[in-house]
Amino acid sequence: MKCPYCNKENTRVIDSRPAEDGLSIRRRRECDECGKRFTTYEKIETIPLVVIKKDNTREPYDREKITSGVFSSCHKRPISVAQINELVDEVETAIYNREEKEIPSSVIGEMVMDKLRDMDPVAYVRFASVYREFKDVSTFMDELKKILESK
Repeated sequence: MKCPYCNKENTRVIDSRPAEDGLSIRRRRECDECGKRFTTYEKIETIPLVVIKKDNTREPYDREKITSGVFSSCHKRPISVAQINELVDEVETAIYNREEKEIPSSVIGEMVMDKLRDMDPVAYVRFASVYREFKDVSTFMDELKKILESK
């Protein structure tokens, strides 16, 4: 690791600990040449993931899109931010465990709906109505009937 002050490569780690986010390691380093200290963060590198949209266009995976959709469907429901983040974490873990470079948005949507169905039926129906693009009331009612029959 090069020193950001003198650009020499002789630096050493003097302290390591998990960062506040729990997803990276914070390392305190000291340059053997100039004696200055600096901090680096070590993070797990994930494979770049591409989402295949319904119209077959491709775009980089964006966790924020899942989070935004789940937040919208859970609006005014008794679901905490921690529960929403946990749901998104579970979906994201499942996506990366597939070890594929491309994933259809339909697969992601189904994963989210499976998790929401167990968490809150109203949030599930809200998400499904947007995701599945219900065209009319009868399609909406069919989905409600499925929920009621499964209870």
